[in-house]
Amino acid sequence: MKKKLFTVLKLLLPFIAIAISILVYYQAADNGKQKKTAHPYYLFFLGVLGAVILLEILIGLFNEKIRKRIIHKAPFLTGVIVFLLLLNYVTTKTTLLPTLYFPSLDRIVGLLFESRVFLLKNVGDSLKLLATGFLWGAVIGFLTGLMLGYFKVVGYWLNPITKIIGPIPTTAWIPLALSTFPTTHGANVFLIAFAVWFPVTLMTSSGIQSISNVNFEVSRTLGASTIYQIIHVAIPAAMPSIFLGVFYGTVSSFATLMAVEMNGNSSGIGWYINWQKSVMLYDGVYAGLIIIAVICSLTLTILFKVRDRVLTWQKGVIKW
Repeated sequence: MKKKLFTVLKLLLPFIAIAISILVYYQAADNGKQKKTAHPYYLFFLGVLGAVILLEILIGLFNEKIRKRIIHKAPFLTGVIVFLLLLNYVTTKTTLLPTLYFPSLDRIVGLLFESRVFLLKNVGDSLKLLATGFLWGAVIGFLTGLMLGYFKVVGYWLNPITKIIGPIPTTAWIPLALSTFPTTHGANVFLIAFAVWFPVTLMTSSGIQSISNVNFEVSRTLGASTIYQIIHVAIPAAMPSIFLGVFYGTVSSFATLMAVEMNGNSSGIGWYINWQKSVMLYDGVYAGLIIIAVICSLTLTILFKVRDRVLTWQKGVIKW
């Protein structure tokens, strides 16, 4: 009985926090310095969040997995709501933080809603650039790592070069890339591809080199050709390391994307953040940061799902 009561209390915590947030929003006096919005967007966001939590609770009545998940996450969601409550109180009800650099949550959420079409266009432009650079970097990095790891002669000549060029920060190549490539877009694709290339190359090569020679000797004894050994021995055994390289490359690609879009682009989330900062509209800066954080987190989550599906024997070994 006590356990059920405790569970119900945990599920009620987010709604209690939302109720307190609404109470503070209307009852505490504003500092009068924040720009007013057309609607209480912060409360709309809390309402949507509360509706999602309630929906999960209702579905959890019929699904044990979802029920356990929402019970486990209820305290954390409560903490998030309380944090937003404190942040909103400090920015709109007090003068502890400068208004210019710390806009209200109403302004940030409102901008995300009111400028959604323009923001989506910039997100699309960023994703196109990111996907192009990422694919080039991942494919070339995989092939380079395969050559370095499997063929000793190639590794002898290229390993030292890779170890010298690879660790150089991608942003250090920006001046050279902009002066070498005929278009800014081409330079940006190269920079993102370079950011992905090195970790994929390094981890692919390392994964292949760590495979025991016994595996190759046995397959060779059984009549396996070089191509067969690469496809059926080297690549499958190195897949855990290859995925690690892809994960590292993904994080590097997002960091590089922000850098190159802030340096000469005319669209994209990085450009949008830089533009909003230049005109001193920090609600746009925070909105852009939220968008890029969500996209990066979703991308890594999808990659981990793919990894768990491909490497079923290592499911849960590395968690996100």
